[in-house]
Amino acid sequence: MATLLLHHSSFLDHHTPLGHPERPDRMRAVDRILEHERFQTLERDAAPMASLEAVILAHPERHVENVRKHVPEQGLARIDGDTTVSPGSWDAALRAVGAGCRAVDEVMEGKVQNAFCAIRPPGHHAEYDKPMGFCLFNNIAIAARHAQKTHGAERVAIVDFDVHHGNGTQDIFWNDPSVMYCSTHQMPLFPGTGSASETGAGTIVNAPLMAGDGSEQFKEAVEIMLLPRLAAFKPDLLLISAGFDAHRRDPLANINLVEEDFAWITAKLMDIADTSCNGRVVSMLEGGYDLEGLARSVAAHVMTLMDS
Repeated sequence: MATLLLHHSSFLDHHTPLGHPERPDRMRAVDRILEHERFQTLERDAAPMASLEAVILAHPERHVENVRKHVPEQGLARIDGDTTVSPGSWDAALRAVGAGCRAVDEVMEGKVQNAFCAIRPPGHHAEYDKPMGFCLFNNIAIAARHAQKTHGAERVAIVDFDVHHGNGTQDIFWNDPSVMYCSTHQMPLFPGTGSASETGAGTIVNAPLMAGDGSEQFKEAVEIMLLPRLAAFKPDLLLISAGFDAHRRDPLANINLVEEDFAWITAKLMDIADTSCNGRVVSMLEGGYDLEGLARSVAAHVMTLMDS
């Protein structure tokens, strides 16, 4: 079966201040690399607009209204020091959520083997009732809840290899043993969470890395701390928060991964999915702020998904 790519031009309409790392050029870099002939066999579709009912699977209505009230009619508006919205941000945010829900539908119904959602704004810093860290809605958390509500998934695993800890995803599933959240990330670093002692209901698995760590330390953390827990959990669906800012070129952190490392972890996660859930994997873009490192890493990640 094919790999599905979900995308939409509205992701270019979410604007941020000049010099902001989470900028439309990120999406252009991803678009360009995925137009290469080696990606011709991808099944492509437009990310649909999510309903508000989908968003409140992981957030209270007051969170949705807080985001909506900040969206300006023109110009830019700040939600916090890092998180900015523009007139196009509302549609972009709802289509980012919609991409995850559509990808889950297609994968759970057996129409495609796996899916990659090329989206922005990212989502894993958005807590239950607080947008932050460039993130408005927690796209991956909503996708997990959608899988549970719509498709009866009893156990969903989320693996987050963004260099920043997904505090929002951890917050949403802190007391929920039906969702396993596994993360590798640099620590100390924004947002300040993610120590190995943070375990929630027993299904939070954090494997922090130190500044300067590279492929060897990353692979050791994944193989020792993450993969055995995932295999024992036996998820019905595996979701990936695919952040590529642990690349050695990235300006926002100090982990020295290369694109081959992202291909490696993708293959390892696909092995877990093959064993536990018929290969069902949905990946959603998070961070990655050096355009060349981002593009090359996305290419390695998607090529590995396509090789299933």
